[in-house]
Amino acid sequence: MEKAWNILQPDERQVRRLYRRLQCHPITAAVLANRGVDAPDAAEAFFNPSLRNIESLFALKDLETAVLRICRAISDREAILVFGDYDVDGITATTIIYQFLAQAGAKVDYHIPHRIEEGYGLCAEHITGIAARYGAGLIVTVDCGSASHDAVELASRSGIDVIITDHHDIDTLPHACAVVNPKRQDCFSGLDHLAGVGVAFALLMHLRARLREKDFWRDREEPNLKEACDLVALGTVADIVPLVHENRVLTRVGLEMLNAAPRPGIQALIEVCGIQKPALEAEDLAFRLGPRLNAAGRMDHARLAVELLTTGDPEEARRLAEHVNTLNSRRQSVESQILRRIEMYLEQCPEMLAQKSLVLSDPEWHQGVLGIVASRVTEKYGRPAVLFGASNGMWVGSARSLPGIDLYENISACADHLEAFGGHAMAAGLRLRHEQIEAFRTEFEAQICSNCPDSVFAARVDLDCEVSFDMISENLADELSRLEPFGEKNPEPLFFAQNVEVVFSKIIGEKHMRLMLRQPESKKKQTLPAVWFNIDPQRKLPRRLDRLAFRIRWNHYNGRKDIQLIVADAATHPEKPDS
Repeated sequence: MEKAWNILQPDERQVRRLYRRLQCHPITAAVLANRGVDAPDAAEAFFNPSLRNIESLFALKDLETAVLRICRAISDREAILVFGDYDVDGITATTIIYQFLAQAGAKVDYHIPHRIEEGYGLCAEHITGIAARYGAGLIVTVDCGSASHDAVELASRSGIDVIITDHHDIDTLPHACAVVNPKRQDCFSGLDHLAGVGVAFALLMHLRARLREKDFWRDREEPNLKEACDLVALGTVADIVPLVHENRVLTRVGLEMLNAAPRPGIQALIEVCGIQKPALEAEDLAFRLGPRLNAAGRMDHARLAVELLTTGDPEEARRLAEHVNTLNSRRQSVESQILRRIEMYLEQCPEMLAQKSLVLSDPEWHQGVLGIVASRVTEKYGRPAVLFGASNGMWVGSARSLPGIDLYENISACADHLEAFGGHAMAAGLRLRHEQIEAFRTEFEAQICSNCPDSVFAARVDLDCEVSFDMISENLADELSRLEPFGEKNPEPLFFAQNVEVVFSKIIGEKHMRLMLRQPESKKKQTLPAVWFNIDPQRKLPRRLDRLAFRIRWNHYNGRKDIQLIVADAATHPEKPDS
């Protein structure tokens, strides 16, 4: 769908104050101001993120209670079960806690449920089956557990303590030993942006410190938590939480670790992805490594991904990486088939697009990919989407939303029609009986219509400011790269230029275009290379573009680096005849 251009208007006084204090390019100062980084001290910290700036993680409620209980379990040699989720956030959180406890000499194992056979979250069957069979005295959940009231109650009656670490929205606290979740209503830590793996990392920071106070590490090697930041970065980026504050620090440090000495499993993933650039970036985690790890849980079992991340054997890592790569290819094929069926259905039933939400179902749809397809549907049609597949006599669904529409809140209002649900503002999972789907569809549409103004459905793209080609320099490109990692709430800067001439254009691959661009009125007379990804190969560009939206990046090739524009959009006026 076409997007309106929204040109951001930073406070000019803030911009001047920033570039004078930082001695940076005015364009960089404008970008910082647009991101809400308006004080020079904050800007300097933004430019130089450090692990010293994440002590705020200790502010999480119940953290001390959780740590003391784990310390006792380690000391008493109690069996500890780490219970995770099957997405990248849950996989990485499971891995870092499991590896830390194993290094600390704890009796520990982990379990991640099968997406189709077991479903999301800690259930009663996991207490009577997995935990009891293992002989667990303590269960530590990661990236799940906030809605597992019945399972926690059963665990308590069975003599098993439960520590919940999670980041999903939570209404009523389960009666657990500790609930470490920044979304709990009595927690005012300002850490709502953390991913599940970020909460898990906070737990490990506090646990290591408490064990240090007990002189626990005197006879064993103390875990280096900086080395775990590789997986914290991976889980944080893949879960699309805001890359701000602590998340940005952890991701920046994690990328440094990934690029310095990747663990065997990550190195094998990099190789099967065919990544050859000199350094991984956040977008590589989001669009290349993350989807392959996710594919394990979507198409087979997430335990494969944990095995890949924990193995120290390069040959085993290569085998597992190739396997998840194959699973990812299968996932892409299934996803494309479902998306095409939805597109065909909406072409035949255009009246559906008169609604502000899309609730669709098919008993043949593969549950493992419904979340991804829901994201594609939301992006294409500009409205929240809920997609259901069938499982054991129930409809099991995944939902995705638009910025400004709180999905969890609107689904909560439909709770009378649901058997279970959970999630947050942008993504949710839910389950209902077959006979309830029409009632849910009607109620969900009514909630969206009454709670969401028309303005949130208007697709737009935010542009930081106008940048003429004369302003583009190596110095500016260097400064913009220091604003990385880019992601949710810290988007890569997007600029626009007017009156741009297309000197050369050519389709490369199947749907990308290589261009050479210049501005006729430019004083430098420089011609800049550009790439436009995922463009309609049949699209014919005129010689002049009225306005061009683009990003400024370094292009690394054959040991060289050159400035390259990444085209995001273009506005054209009708071609005028030559005079």
